Amino acid sequence: MSGKVLIIEDEEKIARFIELELIHEGYEVEKCTDGREGLTMAESGNYNVILLDIMLPGLNGLEVLRRLRKTSSVPVIMLTARDAVMDKVSGLDLGADDYITKPFAIEELLARIRLVLRHNGAGAATQSDELTHGDLSLSVSRHEVHYGENLIDLTAREFTLLQTLLENKNIVLSRSTLLERVWGYDYMGETNVVDVYIRYLRSKLDDVYGVHIIQTVRGVGYVIKD
Repeated sequence: MSGKVLIIEDEEKIARFIELELIHEGYEVEKCTDGREGLTMAESGNYNVILLDIMLPGLNGLEVLRRLRKTSSVPVIMLTARDAVMDKVSGLDLGADDYITKPFAIEELLARIRLVLRHNGAGAATQSDELTHGDLSLSVSRHEVHYGENLIDLTAREFTLLQTLLENKNIVLSRSTLLERVWGYDYMGETNVVDVYIRYLRSKLDDVYGVHIIQTVRGVGYVIKD
């Protein structure tokens, strides 16, 4: 079994869709549609990750999270409206591990779940410290990237961008997703900064070693595929 997930979401069609996808991936799933009930379940159940909507009856998601963090460090992924910047800020400040904006691709949600499980599960530090792709290796703890025996000199932003792509291998990440995860939810600069930094990475990987690691999916974003 991949893990136990609690879905707290009042839109039943969305909750059911997520539930079916998670069950297909091997997760054990429970769900509820009310904030108060969700808080009770979260506090009493042994969950590996919680998917928490913000707009809920009874208690809103932010209040559920605030109360839950008094007694539990269970990973929480917030489900937010696309333009609700303050909800994202508040959720992260209250202790959310991640957030995803609606509407979302189920593949991205599954990738986010896998990521928080790696970071928070038993032995997560060992499992997630070394990310590899062929002869390319990235060490999170040492903050180093090698291609074979060669050390690749990356800036902090380039490193985080490459790490994000490797952590979500085989998942196409949109430019907006990369902006949020690498530059932050409050980034106000040029939106083409993702393309610029992808070119920086390619100049240090493709041009030097002749390998095409980062693929472009036209009209969607970028991906590293096995």
